[in-house]
Amino acid sequence: MNRNHEARQYTRLDDNAVRCSLCSHRCTIQDEKTGICGVRLNEGGTLHALTYGKVSAEAVDPIEKKPLFHFLPGTLSYSLGSIGCNFHCTHCQNWHISRAGISDMNLAEISPEEGVRRAMAQGCASISWTYNEPTIWHEYTLDMAKIAHERGLGTVYVTNGYITEEALRELSPVLDAYRVDIKAFTDDFYRKVCGARLQPVLDSTIVAKELGMHVEVVNLVIPGLNDSPEETTSLIRWILDNLGPDVPVHFTRFHPDYQMRDRKATDIAVLERIYRRARELGLHYPYLGNVYASPCESTYCPSCGELVIERSGFSSIMRNISSGRCGRCGEKIAYTDHV
Repeated sequence: MNRNHEARQYTRLDDNAVRCSLCSHRCTIQDEKTGICGVRLNEGGTLHALTYGKVSAEAVDPIEKKPLFHFLPGTLSYSLGSIGCNFHCTHCQNWHISRAGISDMNLAEISPEEGVRRAMAQGCASISWTYNEPTIWHEYTLDMAKIAHERGLGTVYVTNGYITEEALRELSPVLDAYRVDIKAFTDDFYRKVCGARLQPVLDSTIVAKELGMHVEVVNLVIPGLNDSPEETTSLIRWILDNLGPDVPVHFTRFHPDYQMRDRKATDIAVLERIYRRARELGLHYPYLGNVYASPCESTYCPSCGELVIERSGFSSIMRNISSGRCGRCGEKIAYTDHV
């Protein structure tokens, strides 16, 4: 596990330059330079994955913390993060690792085999790559996911969705859940706030769904930037048209952080308005996040409205559900309880 671990998903160009095809920036990287992510270094025409096996954060989390509400509910997920990111979000809550350089932190080294061993020893049902962007950790997550699947563990990306189709297809045989942020529904937001574009995120999310991954969407609602009724309605309609009514969507509350401390936290009434609109338009499983003790954290039968999974914080209690169906009317509840 060192800087000489060769990257995947790149092509060599003239004059020792390379083009990375891992994320949708598709950086052309000159010799002795890194891409936008800061962790993929070109040395003499060979691209290296600098953070392979290098871990900044390790924890055992409830799967609901990702948040994933319909994938292995009530279980634990062994969670790992590294450093770097291919976005430069001005409101990033993990900026201390996403903006860190390879020499800025004392990173632990955990091999793919050791990561799986730790996950199993702690009774986890899955492994999640999270905290910073997992796309730029591609080689490491791919190797660990292969071993995880051999041992019966689920695998999860908590991602900004900027992965390319070719990289996602390479990962797809061993990636079960794709928890994606759709940060806004305008390209202007993505360009100004994230240093990216909207369409590649939408495209990768459709591909993940088509490849059979469990998909859940998070939309962080920021006052004055992406919270208008027109924009949130457009996002909901896009999800319905492209992902379907059963995809869970988490509308979460913004809290000021990093370089975006000039805005207040999201008004809960705004979140509740979006939640009602999502249900009116036909989403079966909308949720609110970062809101304490809200009934909008729980799962209700889309047919009869019965409470079937009750949540408070990161805990889940199965209420009136049996064999994956509503205990009152028999409607199938769309969730994954095994891999």
